[in-house]
Amino acid sequence: MPVENLARSDVVTAPEDESVQDLASRMDDSHVGSVVITDGDEPTGIVTDRDLATRVLGDEMDPSETTAGDVMSEDPATIDQSDGFYKATELMSEHGIRRLPVCDDDGQLVGIITSDDLNELLADEHMQLSDVIQAQRPEY
Repeated sequence: MPVENLARSDVVTAPEDESVQDLASRMDDSHVGSVVITDGDEPTGIVTDRDLATRVLGDEMDPSETTAGDVMSEDPATIDQSDGFYKATELMSEHGIRRLPVCDDDGQLVGIITSDDLNELLADEHMQLSDVIQAQRPEY
């Protein structure tokens, strides 16, 4: 199954010069744990709620004067929208990440897929398999 069928298209984005204070507010308002930092429509970094806690609060930076560019993870791993579910899990495992921006053939951001999305898919698949097994059980 291509990740474009699983990815969320409503990605929260921001430019590198946005303050982390504004990023935190945007995450809270949007109920997300990350913001993809973009230059136009191309992802250049990602800032997670954990980055805000460890890099900003942990290093006692001023949130109103610290920008996304100061704390983002640069050159984020991305996945092509036509790649499959297993490629997404492989990339997440290989890079030790839980969020993966999804790009089109031109490298433009079109979505994001998270480990929670993948876990939800697996849970659905397990439930369907259970239903098949239950339906095939002989009655005694």
